[in-house]
Amino acid sequence: MNDQSDVLDRASRRPDASGQLSARDRLVIAVLLVSSFVVILNETIMSVALPVLMVDLQVDAAVGQWLTAGFLLTMSVVIPITGFLIRRVPTRTLFGAAMTLFSAGTLVAAVAPGFPVLLAGRVIQAGGTAIMLPLLMTTVMTLVPPARRGAVMGNISIVISVAPAIGPTVSGVVLSMFGWRYMFWLVLPIALAALLLGMRRISNVGDSTSARIDVPSVVLAALGFGGLVYGLSSVGHSAEGASPVVLWAAFVIGIAGLVAFVARQLVLQRTDRALLDLRTFRARTFTVASAMMMLMMATLLGTVVLLPIYLQNVLMLPPLTTGLLLLPGGLLMGVLGPVVGRLYDRFGARALLVPGTIATSAALWSTTLFTSGSSMLQVLGFHLLLSTGLAFVFTPLFTAGLGAVPPHLYSYGSAIFGTTQQLAGAAGVALLVSILSVRSSALAAEGLPLVEQTAGGVHAAFLVAASLSMLAIVGAFLIRGSASSDEPAVH
Repeated sequence: MNDQSDVLDRASRRPDASGQLSARDRLVIAVLLVSSFVVILNETIMSVALPVLMVDLQVDAAVGQWLTAGFLLTMSVVIPITGFLIRRVPTRTLFGAAMTLFSAGTLVAAVAPGFPVLLAGRVIQAGGTAIMLPLLMTTVMTLVPPARRGAVMGNISIVISVAPAIGPTVSGVVLSMFGWRYMFWLVLPIALAALLLGMRRISNVGDSTSARIDVPSVVLAALGFGGLVYGLSSVGHSAEGASPVVLWAAFVIGIAGLVAFVARQLVLQRTDRALLDLRTFRARTFTVASAMMMLMMATLLGTVVLLPIYLQNVLMLPPLTTGLLLLPGGLLMGVLGPVVGRLYDRFGARALLVPGTIATSAALWSTTLFTSGSSMLQVLGFHLLLSTGLAFVFTPLFTAGLGAVPPHLYSYGSAIFGTTQQLAGAAGVALLVSILSVRSSALAAEGLPLVEQTAGGVHAAFLVAASLSMLAIVGAFLIRGSASSDEPAVH
């Protein structure tokens, strides 16, 4: 009876002759979109709140930064495993586990009596967050026909790009009106509502396998990706004069673990037992899209960190004003996401990536003109141009990249995208903050005022970001042009 209902359920979920999704599929994707938006928004709300938390919980910056570093570390360890989990665990069960973890972590953080419990809550949250985006992307690639993937992926770009962009704004507003605990209390009912709706409405997508998890691969992934993210997250502290021993130890462990992890996956994938199947990289479009995604995420998250520093420490704007100034760019990305998705379905990836990467690079080059006397209007113009460029980049990269691999590798492709985003985000922030610190220290030695030190450091960091953005323009020409020109299946 169950087999018959599964067959009928799958038949009811097939797109009709016009390629339109069934009502059930639209509901599944909508629930996953809302849930992913909530968990990813939570990832960036901590940046503005850290100074307040440090005072309230009586911890210094070195301890307080673990609220962010611990979250990133957990994400970097869990995401590589999600490709296996998506193939092994039914969709509804995996969604329920992810949102239960996230909700439990949110509750723990909201009632935390001190720093250790708050950190534990953030780590539990990260375990659920890590699962959601790969699950969303794999579900979309499985359910949505190629002709409509751009439009649906445009909605996913809202989750990926807008949630991190408006995180500081949401955090600033909540802190100004309530207090840091309400950043968690306000999220909790939304997460619980999404969990209850999803468990009632989400149906299983695709076929589950009976493969067993390879424990050595999990350990190597934790050492490799965890070590690299920790090392990258610690670069800024080393640049400020902290001992480099732990930093280099983390890098050595991370690189060694990653090399061993890759070697083991290459062996295991021959018998379809890999934790993270690397055959996805045989598709050139997927490989180029992954590299470009790393550049774009490093740019986005690096900018999310640098701009508040510039606005608050150079232009002397309060946190709430800083958050509100960055809000229009985040909203613009949300508006453009579905539009870009429809344009992708009509014109393909390259027609959007070329102008998108050029606009992103132009915006970053404009930041090299920022000084201690720049106006808020100048900063707003930069952020709007950057947001427009990134909106034209994210949807084509995700859609073309995943569309280039065969369906049985969708879950692994989604996990790889998620993993590279975490590594790139940590690398981008580490690189730009280190440049900021080194340049500011050099200007301090010359006797310049603190404002000029920070302005000079921000200028140097944005100059490097602008230079790196030129590589993305080159990559845009390497992506296939037609929306229907997905590469042949890679076996």
